[in-house]
Amino acid sequence: MGRRTGVVTGSVVVVAPTVWAADEAVTHLFAAHYRSLVRLATLLLHDSGRAEEVVQDAYVALHGHWRRLRDADKALAYLRASVVNRSRSALRHRKVVDRHLALARPDPDVPSAESGALDTLRHDTVVAALRALPTRQREALVLRYYLDLSEADIAITMGCSRGAVKSHCSRGMAALRETLERDS
Repeated sequence: MGRRTGVVTGSVVVVAPTVWAADEAVTHLFAAHYRSLVRLATLLLHDSGRAEEVVQDAYVALHGHWRRLRDADKALAYLRASVVNRSRSALRHRKVVDRHLALARPDPDVPSAESGALDTLRHDTVVAALRALPTRQREALVLRYYLDLSEADIAITMGCSRGAVKSHCSRGMAALRETLERDS
């Protein structure tokens, strides 16, 4: 990547290599390879904006390390390796950020703390109203709605007829509704 200057001696041109300065070399490399390096980074990152940042950072790093570059002809290889490594770092960083954002964001299916507190309050209110019912009505409602038993199974469990179970459930629900509406 050195610039060659020619000196004409007779009919033969003598070419003498000179070392490019960092500004001139990076400017030349930028003009010649920027687009292809951005395409490379975009393919790796799936984000053209971040790809441009990665490539620009690679050029800045090359400019800063130009004096330490042993072979100026390998500057393009250095840039490609830098773009690939910086893309990997960006992907790792994105994965960490996404993981932390997922932890910070509440799951949409999970109720808020306020909702949980209100549910507990409602539950306590319903349990208190249920405890205030007569024993047979309370038993019929608990067997029906907590254990999800059929009327026939409730009748066997309570030792009464299916008609009595219907009556206990109906009266119990009416009393619960009245108590809960009054307390709300």
